[in-house]
Parts: sequence; structure tokens; C-alpha cells
Amino acid sequence: MIKIAIAEDNNFLATSLINKPGLFDEFKVKFHAMDGEDLLAQLVADSNIDVILMDIQMPVMDGINATAEVSKLYPHIKVIMLTVLDTEQTIYEAIQAGAIGYLVKESNPKQIYDSIQGTMSGGAAMSPEIAAKAFRIMRNPDLVSEEKMDFGLSDREHDVLAQLSKGLNYNQIATNLIISPNTVRRHIENIYKKLEVHNKTEAVQVAYKNKLV
Repeated sequence: MIKIAIAEDNNFLATSLINKPGLFDEFKVKFHAMDGEDLLAQLVADSNIDVILMDIQMPVMDGINATAEVSKLYPHIKVIMLTVLDTEQTIYEAIQAGAIGYLVKESNPKQIYDSIQGTMSGGAAMSPEIAAKAFRIMRNPDLVSEEKMDFGLSDREHDVLAQLSKGLNYNQIATNLIISPNTVRRHIENIYKKLEVHNKTEAVQVAYKNKLV
């Protein structure tokens, strides 16, 4: 019996993913996590998992960061990314984080079945279009350049983000920048929108990745 966990924040898609491996008697879906942080919490309670089907775009902690944590804490677990994102950059980041496979969500049950079985036998699960992009990355590493994004933050938003990255709260940031806590709150709301994140942890991760602080 191959034990599977699924990390997917969309309940409709999660149900579809649960049903696909559930068609085969040799697979057992043990639990479903809504995000990377939820996944890690559930693994603390039960790490008797063979394969994780991991989405990339999730709130709180995305699939790339969750994969890196799983690879570090639970090296026996194999992670297959199952996502709509198939750019060279995301494929590269997933592989760097420790993913052993990468499939698109449109994969049918037989493709997922073959990929899980192949992964458990020591292979690397990739749909043909993903494999082609992975080979392009190997031939031309410049496809995943280290160019960073600016996101259009104002100077004051950069100041607030720098303070936020130090773990300071609204009142501490307000005192340091000589502005009101409400003004800090508005700046942080704007920062979240521009960085396309949902919380401080995600904002700081994006900030460090793109050398904004």
C-alpha cells in the first residue's frame, strides 16, 4: 500500500486529486492539507507517508517552501508537484527544493498512477511537456536568471518592509519610522497587494528572494 498526502488549497481540486489515486487499490490517501504549514503540522502527527502530491500556489506557505522543508525533515517522503504552473522558473525552483516529480493538474488518473509507481521505483515523474522544459533548463541555465523584481514599492513601503523583515510589530515600526500605527497598517496592506502575498511570512520570503531588503 502506497500512502499519499495531498497539499492543495482549492477544495474542488483537492477532491479531484483525492479521487484520482483513490481509483487504485494499492494507493491510500491519508490526509489533505490546505497549505504548506498545514501539511507540516499534519506530518508532525503522522509522517508515515510515501508520496506527497504538492500544489505550488498556496497561502501561508507555498509548495516550493513546503517541499524544501519536507526534503529536510522527512527525506524518506517523495514529493511530486501537481500544479498548473509549468514555467521554467517554477520547474527549476521545485527541483532545487527537492521535488522528485512534476506534473500538470490536467494529468489523468493513469498518468498519476504511473508517475507515483515510477517514483516509488526510483524514477522521476514528469509529463512530456515538463520534461522538455527541464531539459531546456539544463541546456540553457540563463532561462532561470537571477533577475529580481522591484514590484513598484515606494521608498516608504521599502522602509516598512525592511522593518517588517526584522520581526517588528506595527507599533514598533510606527515608532521607528515616526508615523502612526494606522499608517503602518495601510503601508503593509499596499505591500501585500504589490507582492501578491497574504501575510508577513510570505512578504518577508518574497522580499529576501528578490533582495528588496
